[in-house]
Amino acid sequence: MSDLPRALPAPLPALICEEFRVPAADAGIQIYARNKRPAALTTFTPQRTLLYVHGSTYPASTAFDLNIDGCSWMDFIAARGFDVWLLDLRGYGYSTRPREMNEPPENNPPLVRTGTAVADIGAVVAHILALRGIKKLDLLGWSWGTTQMATYTARHPQQVHKLVLYAPQWIRPLPAQMPAQPGAYRTVTRAQMLERWLHGVPAGKRDTLVAPGVFDAWAEATMATDAEGAKRNPPVLRAPGGTVADTREIWTAAQKPFYDPREITVPVLIAVAEWDRDNPPSLAQTLFPLLVNAPYKRLVMLAEGTHTIMLEKNRIDLFNAVQQFLEE
Repeated sequence: MSDLPRALPAPLPALICEEFRVPAADAGIQIYARNKRPAALTTFTPQRTLLYVHGSTYPASTAFDLNIDGCSWMDFIAARGFDVWLLDLRGYGYSTRPREMNEPPENNPPLVRTGTAVADIGAVVAHILALRGIKKLDLLGWSWGTTQMATYTARHPQQVHKLVLYAPQWIRPLPAQMPAQPGAYRTVTRAQMLERWLHGVPAGKRDTLVAPGVFDAWAEATMATDAEGAKRNPPVLRAPGGTVADTREIWTAAQKPFYDPREITVPVLIAVAEWDRDNPPSLAQTLFPLLVNAPYKRLVMLAEGTHTIMLEKNRIDLFNAVQQFLEE
């Protein structure tokens, strides 16, 4: 394994960036996918091909590929010689939004349940494998995305080389009162985005957690993906309600996981930050010993970071932990 940097690469090698619209299994739905790779890369292998998917609220296109000091996480991996992909699930980012999202949320049931998301991932995986002429690839999921990627891996182990679960979802304790059943979609304001990000961060650390301008750049880019939401006062980001319904009905009320960890038979890395209040470290620690059929596995705890550590001051620690696993 080559040495990993303690700082982000500067300057980056020449990278190619391409965008794709991948047809979903459902007519009229297109899944947005973005690819970055070194300009000199002409031979593609499972060991150096990776696909990333986002969590329940924000698209991949503005988190995994946000330029901070000249380098996104996507850039970082591509600069190490990888063919790197991201996708926005239907209803998110630059992918097709179901027509129900143009109606009041109470008019329709929760949209984009986890099974639908896994099917969208399958369409993009098939596209990548066919385009590159390879049999498998690495999968990386964040938050709800870990459930999607783990489910896909359990169902299609022959197409997965390695699996990375960043801030994984798992069974939660029963609350005193169950949250209300969500509508077709949710709305999030800019102020709510910031409040959620900083939840659980010690008061004395809040001012130094995120570099100046990073939250604003991310929030603006994220809100800009939803033209309809931007017309509201105040502007909002709309996100499908399916993941909230699944968390409520399956993970919490039924106390069952969406997938069986015993069915994962590829190497697994779990990474979680100490101040994560969305999916706290206890969930990762519970999941880890259940991965009994992974050839090898690793659990990494990252200091002074939240659910969104990929955009924070200690993001290089996350990048290096994942990169070491991918390259070994």
